[in-house]
Amino acid sequence: MTSTNLIETTRPAQELNLTPREIVTELDRYIIGQREAKRAVAIALRNRWRRLMTPPEMRDEIAPKNIIMIGPTGVGKTEIARRLARLTRSPFIKVEASKYTEVGYVGRDVESMIRELMDLAVSMVLSEEREKMAAKAVELAEERILDLLIPGFNKAERAKAGGDGTPATTRTKLRRLLKERRLEDRDIPLEVEQSAPQPMTRIFTNIGLDEMEKNLNEAMSQLFPKKSHKRLVKVREAREILTQEEAGRLVEMDKVISEAKTRVEQHGLVFIDEIDKVAGRESKTGPDISREGVQRDLLPLVEGSTVPTKHGPIKTDHILFIAAGAFHVSKPSDLIPELQGRFPIRVELTSLTKDDFVKILTEPQNALIIQYQTLLATEDIKLEFTPEAVEELASMACEVNEKQENIGARRLSTIMEKLLDEISFDAPEISPTKIIISGSYVREKLADVVGNVDLTRYIL
Repeated sequence: MTSTNLIETTRPAQELNLTPREIVTELDRYIIGQREAKRAVAIALRNRWRRLMTPPEMRDEIAPKNIIMIGPTGVGKTEIARRLARLTRSPFIKVEASKYTEVGYVGRDVESMIRELMDLAVSMVLSEEREKMAAKAVELAEERILDLLIPGFNKAERAKAGGDGTPATTRTKLRRLLKERRLEDRDIPLEVEQSAPQPMTRIFTNIGLDEMEKNLNEAMSQLFPKKSHKRLVKVREAREILTQEEAGRLVEMDKVISEAKTRVEQHGLVFIDEIDKVAGRESKTGPDISREGVQRDLLPLVEGSTVPTKHGPIKTDHILFIAAGAFHVSKPSDLIPELQGRFPIRVELTSLTKDDFVKILTEPQNALIIQYQTLLATEDIKLEFTPEAVEELASMACEVNEKQENIGARRLSTIMEKLLDEISFDAPEISPTKIIISGSYVREKLADVVGNVDLTRYIL
């Protein structure tokens, strides 16, 4: 386990060696309740780390324990998966099962989710590599700016120059001024690349070949040469343009793609929402004709297969799949047996109560009240909520969810928008000021709307 190969494979896991308890604690900072779901994803994540620590002969034999989350909308299913991915810096993609169709029907094929995941991973690693090369790229960009500030003084001449009064002395002075940001408004001529117009190619077929269309367009664009033209730009703008160019030259794309592939295969996370929409046995006619077909197409991905992408083949054997659905009409047992067996962990998320709403408004690091206070603080308005106001907001959210469709915590966003509508509109005219939101203020603004069923249906 001390081999170089193992060290490279487990590097991201070692950097994020979090225990299940620590993972749950981190999730608690943003998500209220749902203890069972948090424990399930924490254990699944820790098991991935444990697998990478096992001997090589066992590592490939241990399959991920995929999860199905069952619960109504707005209770935190998507947020748990998204926060988990951010916590671990893992490649993450959220897809909706209802967007896919069985091969042979118009729509997207399920393998496109893996291709998109790989594209996201490449972008993630490329961004990290650019950050690592940032300091070097800035140095090279400043040297190119100095070349433009001292026309006719190229690298060969720079090496030969020396002594007082030579261009080298001038270059040293200009370099100092450049680093002190005293030349930012000076205009310099810069040759800027201009991409040729990209041809649009359409593929008309009843099979989901959206990825082929995109790749064909990219290949066609390579046939047209890139044009460049000179224009006068400020030094500050030239620094940004040239830094990006130099960073692109310094990054080794082969290394980026290799690292991205490793992250996808070893740490990738796919969140399949609305899995209940494709549950149920296949019908002979109507819109449900390909539901079971989508499940059968998903099965090889979840079991472990190789998906071709433009960056190379990707093995899905150790990608963690988390499926979620409300299952109001159908139930997990309506999925085909083979797919059920590939999601051994099932967690039911509970509906949110009034106490949960109170905590959601105040406790998380990104609590709704904190968000609105931060937004209005930019207008020099200090917004405060009394405990009574928070209780009233939570009570109204529960009441509306009971009367209308239960959309969970998302109801708080609509209620908060309605409550603060006037303040948000008048903020530029009434600032600076301090506004205290009390329970009576909440009732005055929302009581009529919440009490009127017809208004509630359209406004909240």
